[in-house]
Amino acid sequence: MTMHEKMKLPSCSCSAFKCGKKDRWLNMERPIPFLLIGLTTILSVFILYTLNPLKFVIEHNIDQKLLLIKPHKEEDKCDLFNGNWVPDFEGSIYTNSSCATIPTSKNCFRNGRKDQDFLNWRWKPERCDLPRFDATAYLDIVRGKTLAFIGDSVARNHIESLLCLLSQKEVPVDAYLDSEDRNRIWHFPVHNFTLKMLWTKFLVHGEERVINGSSSGIFDLYLDKVDENWARDLHSLDYVVISDAHWFFRQVYLHRGSNVVACVYCNEANVTDRGVAFALRMAFRAAFSQINHCNKCKGIVTLLRTFSPSHFENGFWNTGGSCNRTSPYNDQKINFGAYEWEIRSMQVEEIERAEKRGKKGKSFGVLDVTMAMLMRPDGHPGAFWGNQWMKGYNDCVHWCLPGPIDVWNDLLLAVLRRLD
Repeated sequence: MTMHEKMKLPSCSCSAFKCGKKDRWLNMERPIPFLLIGLTTILSVFILYTLNPLKFVIEHNIDQKLLLIKPHKEEDKCDLFNGNWVPDFEGSIYTNSSCATIPTSKNCFRNGRKDQDFLNWRWKPERCDLPRFDATAYLDIVRGKTLAFIGDSVARNHIESLLCLLSQKEVPVDAYLDSEDRNRIWHFPVHNFTLKMLWTKFLVHGEERVINGSSSGIFDLYLDKVDENWARDLHSLDYVVISDAHWFFRQVYLHRGSNVVACVYCNEANVTDRGVAFALRMAFRAAFSQINHCNKCKGIVTLLRTFSPSHFENGFWNTGGSCNRTSPYNDQKINFGAYEWEIRSMQVEEIERAEKRGKKGKSFGVLDVTMAMLMRPDGHPGAFWGNQWMKGYNDCVHWCLPGPIDVWNDLLLAVLRRLD
């Protein structure tokens, strides 16, 4: 029998429908049984819905409602943070020429980077699609509000991406700049939206030890006191995106009251080295406690942006490490036992803890970027960051603009829509 002949055969299961020639009851040469079956079916339907005349209408309406709300509900249930990078040749919403606020250190193309393939990928959650950033929708949600990014230079990198995306709709006004260009305020007058960068190294109060009149790179962190640089503004904020990590990868001593309770990268007999993840946990716990106990912080929404990994290969930042890759990893490359995932898991635990202890009017959520960014060794400035004082060193911590970091704001908008 030819393939064409096979395709003409009826598609049925003989065990279920008795497709043998002798038993083929659906045969128009035998009209009486067929007519009886048809009449019986019609009569059954008539009796069923006559006894309950609303049943058909209700079920029909329910089905229609399900059709209307299913995509929205499925999207709400979708884990935005679990997925893969897939090819996307639409490119970025902005370019390094169309965004005037890109700092020199993140303007990789202007600093000599030639390949552009790293822009041709989009983040695809497993069970839904992540919409591209919509500046109009974002500005409508935050109209009349104040949003602050609390963190270090990677938090600043995040806000720089957001500025580029929003400037395609409304150009922000520079409202404040401190002497070190760390604390910044931008205002979007059309939407009465204020965007702040509140710089902090450790979230809690930290002091660098001075040895022989010189900075030592050793820090004392006081877990009983948060950094006032961000805490003093807390009552004026509607939204907070809080993050921190990279400053903890150095020698630090954790104080509670007058006691040193732990350290990181120390080697002292009377002090326990508890590691980076523990120090970070204590800092985030102190920060979330500050937010929860802020009596003037009515209706504040706090989002934790999880750890953004670096991708140094063949050394660290100061030992010749580089990041020269030009395409993403897939999820098979992720080591879920590595320190990056340990830090991310700790952060998620702490935001969940804060939510459980949350006071009325306080909301907590997560912006979980770790999995997505573990796969993007190709998105860092590397050698193309234009730092004349640190020639020969590569930046494998921050992210090119435009670049993979823009997905953080796709995710931010998606999370805000769920909260709205």
